[in-house]
Amino acid sequence: MSTPDLQKLREKIDKIDDTLVDLLNERARIVVEVGNIKKNEKLEFHSPSREREIIGRLTKRNTGPFPEDTLKAVYREILTSSLSLERPLKVAYLGPRATFTHMAGMQQFGLAAQYVPVESIKDIFSEVERGRADYGVVPIENSTEGVVNYTLDTFIDSDLKISAEVMLEVSQTLMNKTGRIEDIKKIYTHPQVPGQCRQWLEKNVPTVPIADAPSTSRAAEMAADDPAVAAIASETAALLNGLQTVAKSIQDSTNNYTRFLVIAPKSPGRTGRDKTSIMFSIKDRVGALYAMLEPFAQLGVNLTRLDARPSGKKVWDYVFFLDMEGHTEDKKVAEAIESLKKDCLFLKVLGSYPKSS
Repeated sequence: MSTPDLQKLREKIDKIDDTLVDLLNERARIVVEVGNIKKNEKLEFHSPSREREIIGRLTKRNTGPFPEDTLKAVYREILTSSLSLERPLKVAYLGPRATFTHMAGMQQFGLAAQYVPVESIKDIFSEVERGRADYGVVPIENSTEGVVNYTLDTFIDSDLKISAEVMLEVSQTLMNKTGRIEDIKKIYTHPQVPGQCRQWLEKNVPTVPIADAPSTSRAAEMAADDPAVAAIASETAALLNGLQTVAKSIQDSTNNYTRFLVIAPKSPGRTGRDKTSIMFSIKDRVGALYAMLEPFAQLGVNLTRLDARPSGKKVWDYVFFLDMEGHTEDKKVAEAIESLKKDCLFLKVLGSYPKSS
């Protein structure tokens, strides 16, 4: 292609970019009008269902070659930035910056949201319960290590609902100030991480003690303060704390995913591609477990996860956490939950929410 032809194409791109900017600002002015109407009529500040409708419609409209995932990411930023013209969307997460919880939040809400770092999972629930954050993001399970029990336990005493789930691919990085493995005398990371990297750690640093940190990013901060300390965290945490990479992708599984839940005062409406989570305790009797699962089998409701936690009230008394496909507005799901209630000491619906795409 000749230089004049290239210049003409670039001029076309410039004109399109100019048009895009003009249209984005026109869109923003309309968003402000919508915000004023919502405020005057005391309507919900944030409408996840409307956002899903917009992204779904545009995804169907997209015939390429622009990548679908990139289109979704671009519009997530447009939608969050537009919402911030009314006020920033506040999202609580397990801090400090660059934790995997923070990254999951950004994947769900984009960069324009206001992220509120807190020190514990319990604090995330508290920020949302007290209205200081619109949403919270909490880890619930890892594909290698299983469920995050503290999150499950916190749901027991909370009235918050699950409004969404986020699947995040997790790559663990070992880092310190020098980048040399021989300088490492102690490793800090989140308690769930060593189990994801067990094989690498046993092979490469078998005698180095591993200690708990509140989060992977806090571990990186600790490593930045002590040359003898290393951390297992995200590559972003290494960049933010001026650390050198000792080894990348040290997790045992190449498909290492963590599932996060977005918590809010209420769950969204039915989308047709939903999941429902409940927690319950059953009466102790012969065949209790069979009776618990029978309604779902009879009604054709697919169960996707079942976990049990000691209730803490008496020995061998358990609280069960169950995920199923469908929404509580679905007849079969509603009937199955109602049937299960008959054999329960208590039952709580944690929420119905869209499956992660």
